[in-house]
Amino acid sequence: MPKTLGDALAHPAAPPRSPQPVPPGHRNEELPVRHRRRSIAPYLLLIPVLVALILALAYPLGRQVIMSFQGFGLAQQLGTKPPEWVGVDNYVTLLTDKAIWAVIARSLAFCFVNASLTMIIGTALATLMTKTSTTFRLILSTALLFAWAMPVIAAMTVWEWLFNSDYGVINWILTRLGGDFTGHSWLTNPLSFFFVATVVVVWMSVPFVVFSVYSALTQVSEEVLEAAALDGAGGWQRFRHIILPTIMPVLSVVTMLQIIWDLRVFTQIFYLQGAGGLASKTDLLGTFIYRLGISQSDYGLASAVALFVLILTLIVTSGYVRSLFKEADA
Repeated sequence: MPKTLGDALAHPAAPPRSPQPVPPGHRNEELPVRHRRRSIAPYLLLIPVLVALILALAYPLGRQVIMSFQGFGLAQQLGTKPPEWVGVDNYVTLLTDKAIWAVIARSLAFCFVNASLTMIIGTALATLMTKTSTTFRLILSTALLFAWAMPVIAAMTVWEWLFNSDYGVINWILTRLGGDFTGHSWLTNPLSFFFVATVVVVWMSVPFVVFSVYSALTQVSEEVLEAAALDGAGGWQRFRHIILPTIMPVLSVVTMLQIIWDLRVFTQIFYLQGAGGLASKTDLLGTFIYRLGISQSDYGLASAVALFVLILTLIVTSGYVRSLFKEADA
């Protein structure tokens, strides 16, 4: 170390040596043991979940696959006759029966309409909640929570009263407004039947979308929105270019869940059919599979249709799943 300023000027300090690059093959060897163990820990924690899923799903799914290749009726269910192996006959019936394809087309249309309306209304209400006062937001949140928490059968009973042909409130209001709805039956006509079913399903699904999207909207940066407003961006431009990309991961997940739920809807359709709807013209995939298995005791064909619904659900939601993986890798 130099003792004087002259010594320091005469013998300047050597520049610091740059660290030598670590060869690629030796990097993992220098990682701490604790770090390597910590990287394995998440996979170890996932093992119980995977084991539980395998135990819960492997047997029912495997049993369904086997039954889809069998002639399995009431006699086989009671154990008086062994199952008859029919190969792909059930799938041939599935692919060639026009009645089944009519149910599939009806279910896809119902799913598309309900999922779209649910997402549009839910997103609009969530956006509205960010612009209102705390009191109004609390009232709306409480009302949505009650609608979401109401048991399905209790809610369906109320909706049946509202649309009842004899003493329903809906017919009474429409008649007072000048229409001729005295004794009008909403469930005997397939078009009005699905209108009622859409109202009920969307009403039950909107609260989940509102709460999920509102939680995502609260994460949008207010500073970025204010800066965009100062730069002249309008409300629609801010929503399209700032808000929508921010909440898109949540919208993707919620949309995927809505498609799955609306494609497999059962309780609402089955209840409305029991209240006066024609099952032959209003069956969706959920009720159709139920009637094949329970009413007609054709468990083999019902299993084939159920597997088709599973594959159809995976195909419909595959785009959303791929987008989620892309966002996770980004």
